[in-house]
Amino acid sequence: MDILVFSTSVSDRRQINEVSPLLTAIKAIKDWNFDLEDCDHVLRVVANNISPRYIESVIQTAGFNCVELL
Repeated sequence: MDILVFSTSVSDRRQINEVSPLLTAIKAIKDWNFDLEDCDHVLRVVANNISPRYIESVIQTAGFNCVELL
Protein backbone atom coordinates (compact mmCIF):
# COMPACT_ATOMS: atom_id res chain seq x y z
CA MET A 1 0.00 0.00 0.00
CA ASP A 2 1.27 3.47 -0.90
CA ILE A 3 0.62 6.79 0.82
CA LEU A 4 0.61 9.65 -1.66
CA VAL A 5 0.66 13.27 -0.50
CA PHE A 6 -0.43 16.26 -2.58
CA SER A 7 -0.61 20.02 -2.25
CA THR A 8 -4.02 21.22 -3.45
CA SER A 9 -6.14 24.33 -3.82
CA VAL A 10 -9.10 22.61 -2.09
CA SER A 11 -9.71 24.96 0.82
CA ASP A 12 -13.11 24.22 2.38
CA ARG A 13 -15.72 21.51 3.07
CA ARG A 14 -17.84 22.47 0.08
CA GLN A 15 -14.89 21.89 -2.24
CA ILE A 16 -14.10 18.57 -0.55
CA ASN A 17 -17.70 17.55 -1.26
CA GLU A 18 -17.08 18.33 -4.94
CA VAL A 19 -14.07 16.00 -5.23
CA SER A 20 -15.29 13.32 -2.83
CA PRO A 21 -17.31 11.34 -5.43
CA LEU A 22 -14.35 11.37 -7.80
CA LEU A 23 -11.92 9.97 -5.23
CA THR A 24 -14.42 7.50 -3.79
CA ALA A 25 -15.09 6.08 -7.27
CA ILE A 26 -11.45 5.01 -7.74
CA LYS A 27 -11.31 1.39 -6.58
CA ALA A 28 -7.54 1.44 -5.98
CA ILE A 29 -7.94 4.13 -3.31
CA LYS A 30 -8.45 2.62 0.14
CA ASP A 31 -8.64 5.90 2.08
CA TRP A 32 -8.15 9.62 1.54
CA ASN A 33 -8.38 12.84 3.54
CA PHE A 34 -7.68 16.54 3.33
CA ASP A 35 -5.84 18.59 5.95
CA LEU A 36 -7.37 22.05 5.52
CA GLU A 37 -5.37 23.38 8.48
CA ASP A 38 -2.12 22.88 6.56
CA CYS A 39 -1.04 25.80 4.36
CA ASP A 40 -0.77 23.39 1.39
CA HIS A 41 -4.33 22.02 1.90
CA VAL A 42 -2.77 18.56 1.87
CA LEU A 43 -4.54 15.59 0.32
CA ARG A 44 -3.33 12.21 1.59
CA VAL A 45 -4.28 9.14 -0.41
CA VAL A 46 -3.78 5.52 0.66
CA ALA A 47 -3.91 3.32 -2.43
CA ASN A 48 -2.60 0.27 -4.22
CA ASN A 49 -0.77 0.66 -7.53
CA ILE A 50 -2.00 4.08 -8.58
CA SER A 51 -0.04 6.79 -10.31
CA PRO A 52 0.30 10.13 -8.54
CA ARG A 53 -0.23 11.75 -11.98
CA TYR A 54 -3.63 10.06 -12.18
CA ILE A 55 -4.72 11.54 -8.83
CA GLU A 56 -3.44 14.94 -9.95
CA SER A 57 -5.45 14.73 -13.17
CA VAL A 58 -8.64 13.71 -11.35
CA ILE A 59 -8.41 16.67 -8.96
CA GLN A 60 -7.41 19.05 -11.77
CA THR A 61 -10.38 17.89 -13.86
CA ALA A 62 -12.60 19.04 -10.97
CA GLY A 63 -11.04 22.50 -11.33
CA PHE A 64 -8.51 22.45 -8.49
CA ASN A 65 -4.72 22.57 -8.42
CA CYS A 66 -3.05 19.37 -7.27
CA VAL A 67 0.70 18.61 -7.18
CA GLU A 68 2.42 15.66 -5.52
CA LEU A 69 4.64 16.57 -2.58
CA LEU A 70 7.87 14.61 -2.64
